[in-house]
Amino acid sequence: MLGALSVVKRKGETLTPTEEKLIDDLANQAGLVMRNVGLASELRNRLDQLRSSRQRLVHAQDEERRRLERNLHDGAQQHLVALKVKLGLAQMLMTSSPDKAKATLAQLKSDADEALETLRDLARGIYPPLLADKGLVAALESQARKAFVPVRVEAEGVGRYPQDVEAMVYFCVLEALQNVQKYADPSNVVVRLGGYEGRLMFEVEDDGAGFDIATAKKGAGLTNMVDRVEALGGHVDVISAPGAGTRVSGEVPAAEREAVLA
Repeated sequence: MLGALSVVKRKGETLTPTEEKLIDDLANQAGLVMRNVGLASELRNRLDQLRSSRQRLVHAQDEERRRLERNLHDGAQQHLVALKVKLGLAQMLMTSSPDKAKATLAQLKSDADEALETLRDLARGIYPPLLADKGLVAALESQARKAFVPVRVEAEGVGRYPQDVEAMVYFCVLEALQNVQKYADPSNVVVRLGGYEGRLMFEVEDDGAGFDIATAKKGAGLTNMVDRVEALGGHVDVISAPGAGTRVSGEVPAAEREAVLA
């Protein structure tokens, strides 16, 4: 029902065939106009949502760049500066105190290992090597083993997908698991992955506290998740109720990439 068209005539008079045809044509034209107005309004709302989503993504990317800059400055860069200073010291001690130089060089090996581990941790946060090498299932099973609650990973028909798709699903699932551990207090969590007909589905379901979707404020984590998925043409759904657990699911278009032989 788009609207209603009423006609007033004198008591006892009926519509003539010509009048009925006129009103029919008028109703059809008015219906098209009202439908177009509704579609235009819906399109404007969708465009506004898209602009907001893109702004949030740009802001999140800027924040991530600043975080990486801080981590590099405070972590790996400091280690490398210390290595450089100690190398200079070892060079000076080579002639005056060979024993001290040997001890310094031994310490440098340990410092280099620490710097290497710092860089590896940083790289894992950017794009986990296991995800790149083995794919979603292996990477998420590895994360499940590290969780503070029992997490089971179930996968069906999941192959290898473009890097941006795998990264999106991986980090969305991690975000959902983080929320579960922070708020849900569950006894069991299930991560489901499914690939079918050119689409990739993910789902995180827990048997925890749940919440009222109608009154709960959408946090930054869920907003980021929705933005990530919608940026690739997908969608996210959240089903929850107090005392009934929570299910976060998403689906995105994803064509499997061809296997590359080593």
